[in-house]
Amino acid sequence: MNDLANVLKPIEAASGLPGRCYTDASAFEEERRRIFGRGWFCIGFASDIAAPGDLMPVDAMGTALLLVRTGDGEIRCFHNVCRHRGVRLVEEPARGRKALRCPYHSWTYDLEGRLRATPHIGGMGRHEAPGFCRSGRGLFPVRTGVWLDMVFADLSGEAPALEDWLAPLLERWRDFPLARYRPAEAEPIRFRLHANWKLAVENYCEAYHLPWVHPGLNRISSLADHYPIVDAAFSGQGSSRYAARGGLPCADESELSEYVALYPNLLLGAHTDHFFAMRLDPLAPDETVEDARLWCLEEAAAAPEYAHARQRLRARWEEVFREDVDIVERMQKGRLSPAFDGGCFSPVMDVPSHAFHRWAAFRLVAKESA
Repeated sequence: MNDLANVLKPIEAASGLPGRCYTDASAFEEERRRIFGRGWFCIGFASDIAAPGDLMPVDAMGTALLLVRTGDGEIRCFHNVCRHRGVRLVEEPARGRKALRCPYHSWTYDLEGRLRATPHIGGMGRHEAPGFCRSGRGLFPVRTGVWLDMVFADLSGEAPALEDWLAPLLERWRDFPLARYRPAEAEPIRFRLHANWKLAVENYCEAYHLPWVHPGLNRISSLADHYPIVDAAFSGQGSSRYAARGGLPCADESELSEYVALYPNLLLGAHTDHFFAMRLDPLAPDETVEDARLWCLEEAAAAPEYAHARQRLRARWEEVFREDVDIVERMQKGRLSPAFDGGCFSPVMDVPSHAFHRWAAFRLVAKESA
């Protein structure tokens, strides 16, 4: 970890994370334990499991999880593994299930994770066994919480309460109509990047690339109108002039918009007429899935008269997100070069990206007990 020391220097002298942090399988495993294994991160969207009995398997950097909508409408998360012989219980999303049945020996769990049936465990026709207690063999739960349709997990079980962790961001965004946003009726925006997840984060954090990579967006919200945002758990940039109005109702006439990466894997954008979130799903050191969703004010999220405006909004952000794909993948290729030494930062334009590098480096060098 000695090559991370330069990341922690003041921005004028700092270098970025070294190339191995983007290319090596061992570094990917370290991030799984030290970053994703120690605090809140986004694992999905509640609207994908909208009804009781809906199931969604999730692979969180190699950790098999299962999201469940219980009979009373609550969202639960479990490790997606049978307590008997370790079979992965659910491979594909499912709807309307009453129970979770292992395909191997038909051990069955209810939607609360309790073991309910153990066929022939004591021999043919004997579904009980001396000394075996079902009550201690339920699925292992994972601590979860939901905010604005985003489902968060804490694998460690030791992170602060979700509302406390989110509090600084919610305070910052107190003037945005967060309570009025509803998931919009629009198809998700998805990309598969041949790049490390961290490159998507650091690219999103800064507006420096706007004139060259996003010329259309720069006309709506120019680089000159942007300012940096840095906090302990998020960083990014805001714009004092987001001039696009696409026919959707607005909470007010403000042209303010803000875009932050909520570490580690959530990219958020807040406006007075809409909101978006992009969840990053790291699959490998050089492969990431981006899954973005839109929100509108409650009166416009599903109303037929705003369907065209919602589609225009979706098309605009899909174009912007697509423009980043090539440049992010080219950064990934650059990290394979022996000439790449971590790069450097603009002391003015790269402050939010450097903040993310420091955040990641601190967690990678922290002791396991930290």
